[in-house]
Amino acid sequence: MLDAISLKILEILQKKARTPNIDVARQVKMAPSAVLERIRKMERQGIIKGYEVRLNPEQFNRCQIAFVRVLTRSVGDQPLTGERLAAIPEVMEVHFVDGEDCYLVKIRVADTAELATVIREKIANIDEVVATKTSTVLNTYKETTRFPIHSSAT
Repeated sequence: MLDAISLKILEILQKKARTPNIDVARQVKMAPSAVLERIRKMERQGIIKGYEVRLNPEQFNRCQIAFVRVLTRSVGDQPLTGERLAAIPEVMEVHFVDGEDCYLVKIRVADTAELATVIREKIANIDEVVATKTSTVLNTYKETTRFPIHSSAT
């Protein structure tokens, strides 16, 4: 169970993972060494899974986002199919979902031509895939990996 200080540390790091330890310590009113120990403990426990740099997709010609709903023959091979979808470099997220389709896949590519290639040559070539339905994104208003941290959730 995380206490209020650890939750505050996580909130700070979620906003900016590169916040210097001394600044985090000031904000939670603790010694930097104690904050560093808490962070290391949360890393060991798997609470903090890692740190990532968020790149600007425009700088890499990766502005087109699409969500592809993937229908498969059966759910028996679900982990293997999910892993195959996840191995495609253009795929950002893979979710096994309920309902008509089996997977919801987020893809980021340069344009619709590249999107068509990914769907046709990579996704459709997975043995279990029966059909796909694609929605291309016209505008993005929010895209983040952050989520609210509430003390009641721990």
